[in-house]
Amino acid sequence: MWDLCFQTLVSDDIFVCCLYHISNLRLHFMAKNNSNKILRIAITGPESTGKTELARKLAIQFNTVFVPEYARTYVETLNRPYNYLDVIHIAHKQIELERNYSDQAVKYLFLDTELIITQVWLEVVYGNCPEWITNEISQSSIDYYLLCDIDIPWVEDRVRENGGERREKLFQIYEQLLKTHGFGYKIISGIGDLRLRNALSAIDQFIESGHIHRKEN
Repeated sequence: MWDLCFQTLVSDDIFVCCLYHISNLRLHFMAKNNSNKILRIAITGPESTGKTELARKLAIQFNTVFVPEYARTYVETLNRPYNYLDVIHIAHKQIELERNYSDQAVKYLFLDTELIITQVWLEVVYGNCPEWITNEISQSSIDYYLLCDIDIPWVEDRVRENGGERREKLFQIYEQLLKTHGFGYKIISGIGDLRLRNALSAIDQFIESGHIHRKEN
């Protein structure tokens, strides 16, 4: 009798355990499915091309949130020159921010920056980008990129480093990396409100196309 009771208890425990894991898997699937419904649009490009302003305006236009750039906030608070490990820390934090803001997004999520910018930063300044960062880029859930043109005046500040011809060269590097990674993108030009209108037009065209411009795995 005790053997039978013990077997019943064990069976019940296993059954409950299975239900628990199934429930967790279901919640994980639902969270992933809901996350996939968010259209992720990254704003990228060289320094001083209006990325933050454009991300903010687009978030307002679509009644959602945008992922802020962590690098500027972090570097501005340093009381020393940044180094390689600082940039790696920034990359990790930027990934964390995207995950956090995904929970707040409504249909759309705009990113003020993304890891292609980090890749270029590491390769240009240090000549080395860790493989895990390029892997993160290749597996990115970003659907579409808006590449900000260098047609607006350079504004110098204590954080920016790449004006003049270097900005032109970096623009070419960003565009080439988008092509190399196989991501869909649109170059966004225009001064003032025209820049926003061009960005909105690019997003409308992307949505109407019905294509997901994510890299094919």
